[in-house]
Amino acid sequence: MTGRPSTEWQPTACILCECNCGIEVRLGVDGRTFERIRGDKAHPASRGYTCEKALRLDRYQNGRGERVLRPLRRRPDGSFEEIDWDTAIAEVSTRLRAVADAHGGGSILYYGGGGQGNHLGGGYSGSMLRAYGASYRSNALAQEKTGEMWVNSRMLGTIVRADFEHAEVALFVGKNPWQSHGIPHARTTLKEIANDPARTMIVIDPRRSETAELADIHLRVRPGRDAWLVAALAATIVQEGLVDEEFVAEHTAGFAEVEAALSAVPVARYCDIAGVPEEQVRLAARRLATASSVAVFEDLGVQMNRHSTLVSYLEKLVWLLGGHFGREGTQYAPSALAPLARIDTDRSASGGPRTPVTGSRIVGGLVPCNVIPDEILTDHPDRFRALVVESGNPAHSLADSPRMREAIGALDLVVVIDVFMTETARLADVVLPAPTQFEKYEATFFNFEFPRNVFHLRRPVVPAPEGPLPEPEIHARLVEAAGVLDPALLEPLWKAAQRGRAEFAAAFLDTMAAHPELGPFGPVVLYRTLGPSLPDGAASAALLWGAAHRCVAANPDGVRRAGFGDGLEAGERLFDAILDSPSGVVFTDDEPDESWRRVRTGDGRVHLALDELLGELAALTDEVPPGEDPQWPFLLSAGERRSFTANTIFRDPDWRRKDAGGALRIGVEDAARLGIVDGSPVRVTTARGSVVATAEVNEAMACGHVSLPNGFGVDHTDEEGHRTVTGVAPNELTSSDHRDPWVGTPWHKTVPARVEALPGEAPAVPA
Repeated sequence: MTGRPSTEWQPTACILCECNCGIEVRLGVDGRTFERIRGDKAHPASRGYTCEKALRLDRYQNGRGERVLRPLRRRPDGSFEEIDWDTAIAEVSTRLRAVADAHGGGSILYYGGGGQGNHLGGGYSGSMLRAYGASYRSNALAQEKTGEMWVNSRMLGTIVRADFEHAEVALFVGKNPWQSHGIPHARTTLKEIANDPARTMIVIDPRRSETAELADIHLRVRPGRDAWLVAALAATIVQEGLVDEEFVAEHTAGFAEVEAALSAVPVARYCDIAGVPEEQVRLAARRLATASSVAVFEDLGVQMNRHSTLVSYLEKLVWLLGGHFGREGTQYAPSALAPLARIDTDRSASGGPRTPVTGSRIVGGLVPCNVIPDEILTDHPDRFRALVVESGNPAHSLADSPRMREAIGALDLVVVIDVFMTETARLADVVLPAPTQFEKYEATFFNFEFPRNVFHLRRPVVPAPEGPLPEPEIHARLVEAAGVLDPALLEPLWKAAQRGRAEFAAAFLDTMAAHPELGPFGPVVLYRTLGPSLPDGAASAALLWGAAHRCVAANPDGVRRAGFGDGLEAGERLFDAILDSPSGVVFTDDEPDESWRRVRTGDGRVHLALDELLGELAALTDEVPPGEDPQWPFLLSAGERRSFTANTIFRDPDWRRKDAGGALRIGVEDAARLGIVDGSPVRVTTARGSVVATAEVNEAMACGHVSLPNGFGVDHTDEEGHRTVTGVAPNELTSSDHRDPWVGTPWHKTVPARVEALPGEAPAVPA
């Protein structure tokens, strides 16, 4: 392929955050270089909006990361050799089966299922796991979101998002959407709120972030003390009689217990602990309680921090006590074409599945990331013995990288499916190469828009090189190698699909009903039968046929308002629209009160009282807050979002226009006291490790608070072809023991640390 003419723009999407804004790419004359990138005005959600990060995506597609183009097998001496696909699939299948036969399928752990915007492969992974009897899985959501997921499932039985476009008051808790986005048209929306005198923006953040700079009220909490602050906000609403009593009476249960607990909170003392003036906290609480509409977003600043699950709970009490749910400008429950994670139906404190060794709570079907080493480095007979990683990098991205590497080394089998030779891939027994996100059909299940929710099936922008296989094909081959599919059952379905989808639909339903043993492998059955009949090589989209029909069944009114009609025909029309819409399609158009129909609590009410979290709230009174240990005078935020950070999807550091080495940010007063100036080398030490970095004296940082960015410390090849590393990998400094007691999420935002000035020039690499 020599490339399309340079004047032709191809629609696709940014893959760097959950918004997955629509973009257009114009290729260079070589047919592979992303010559220009711009926002896609035809995308129904982003409508031409994009941030500066997306404009650098050529560095992902054509950067200096070490691309894997052939299956690799580790030799006894630790080096890798190329093998063919038949050999690779056969060996992986044989070794997975051997582990399952000897120790049970529960000894196999699957990690990943898709990076940002890379989810179709994960949709087929379940079939592969079931083929080998595996059931345990984890991914990055279990490092961040499971506390909020657990709270949402027990209070509302659904996920919750917020309508900032129409909100009178916007509250951001540990969230800096100017950099991390997460809401549609983030920077435009923030500016609109900030410039409207009738609207108010409230930010809870220890740092004077870009979003905090725009805020009307910045509650500058001391690091790690958010629980005391948010408790004071919720308590003020109760103690000052600001509760929306009509809403609470009509829509909630358990208010009496919550009222008693919040009435006992010493607001003035908690404000003092949090380091925020009491009058400022009360002002914020009154504004939140009396506004006509409030939209709230909590994020990693609290979700990877002390008391993370408790803060998620208290944050929801703040907006629920004000009645801010199910109306324009408030919280809503979005539809889903395909769920990103399972919503747990067991809302009891002790119920639900647990991990085999540590007995840790599994939320949303995900093993807590921080307990994975504990589930491996043990003599327990039910320990994990094999690991399959897809589009993930746990050796780098999970807490306590040294211990994670030790755990990976103790496994009987490690298989990595990825585009690049990541830090985890270098530890694998077998590496299976996949195309990049712009070389295949892909999609994201981060579909949270409201009232018009959007799904975007992205087409390939450039052809994949010879060698890699798309993840659905890899999973299908592993399922077939396990011998769990009878080809004789699939051939009639394939022939039916060639004759048309109406005939296929009838044949598929009849076959699945007659052969329930095929049920666990439904996505692969669709891939092998319906997939080849789809236009333009879109076989990976086959599972979306089933998803479209399930979406119609779950959201009939929204699908009808989106223009697809009713019943089976609506599912077919929706699937056709997904295939035929290169810039994405609106699949539901909801009324505001649709959120109430998605509340799944048995009685349809929001359950306010979560006893164990009310117990943790009561225990705050006697707890010693973090940040008072003279041995560790600083609290380190290990993994700050900045202008040019994007997890580790970029292997090539040249994509960064700013902060190329990933500086340690330190406040002005602390820097002066330690004799640190901009650009000087510093040593950062935690209980887990020590690194050397370059200092950036930053006025936004509070005393005793320092930060390192995420996305650094990955390797790439330099101009001479040598492998090198830029910046500090934050998880060399974190500990897997520092985690939330309920769901195991890490405390990355408050790692006790020491900082010291060093002479000379900083290398900005691990010490």
